[in-house]
This record gives sequence, C-alpha cells and structure tokens, in this order.
Amino acid sequence: MKRGKVEVICGAGMGKTSLAIGKGMAALTQQKNVIMIQFLKGRQSQEKLDILGALEPRLKVFRFEKADTYFENLSEEEKQEELINIRNGFNFAKKVAATRECDLLILDEVLGVVEKNIVTVEEFEKFIGSKDDDMGLILTGRVFPKQLQPYVDSISTIDYVEVDKERQ
Repeated sequence: MKRGKVEVICGAGMGKTSLAIGKGMAALTQQKNVIMIQFLKGRQSQEKLDILGALEPRLKVFRFEKADTYFENLSEEEKQEELINIRNGFNFAKKVAATRECDLLILDEVLGVVEKNIVTVEEFEKFIGSKDDDMGLILTGRVFPKQLQPYVDSISTIDYVEVDKERQ
C-alpha cells in the first residue's frame, strides 16, 4: 500500500477483515507501523487476534467494546452502553490520525458505525478530510456511503454468491 491512500473494503461477503490484516502485514514488511481499531465486534473473538499481539509494537489492535458479542446481537439497553465505548474508539482513531501515531490506520467495520449513524457521515467525512496526508487509511464494512467517495482512492468489494451445486 502506498503511503497516504484511503482504501475501502466493503460488501456482503466474508473476508474484509482478513484482507485488511493482509494489507497491514504488507505494510509491516515495508517497516511501517500499523494500528487497527475494530468496531461492532465485541470481545467474542479476541483470542483470534491474540496471535497478532506477537507483532507488537509495530502492529497494535484495539477494541473498545466490552460486550461478549456483536453489537447487532445486543439488547437496546446494552447497545446504549456500548455506544459510549464505540464513540471512545472513534475518538481514539481521531487522536491517532491527528498525532500520526502510525503509518497505516485500519478501521475495521467502521462503515457499520456510520451505517448505524453512531458516527454521522458528515462527522466521518470531516475525519477523513483532516487526516495526515502521509498516513494510509483502510476502512472496512458492508455498506460504503457514496458521500465519502471523493475522499477515497480505491474501493474493493467482496460479494457473497451462493453456488448452485445442482447446475455444476
């Protein structure tokens, strides 16, 4: 990944996080520092990320949510509690971008945060527009708001296609 680019990985298919991590690994091979902040995933699959801890301090992964499950599976009361944690994660992302703490910032499932209007499109637009020009940014999630397109250098779409086994 070239420095300073804004990349989006979106769509209904699986593998968006894996692709983002792969791009992060490629940045590490170029002696760059990477920070990944995950949203809407809770803490349920934290053990899957523990292997990435071996790559610290050059790759750091953060989750601010406290629930043991995905945001969409929470009750309305639990969602209200997690909104504070999600906002804290977004504020941390803004701090990382403002202080240029890394060469590549991966915001995993942040497009879901925008889709759920936890962070408005306008607020996110301001965030992308104010980032350091040298810092790369990768955004993942299912739905990409077209309003952000002027700020983005590339969009990768991962689709889910059901294969009809009887036709083969």
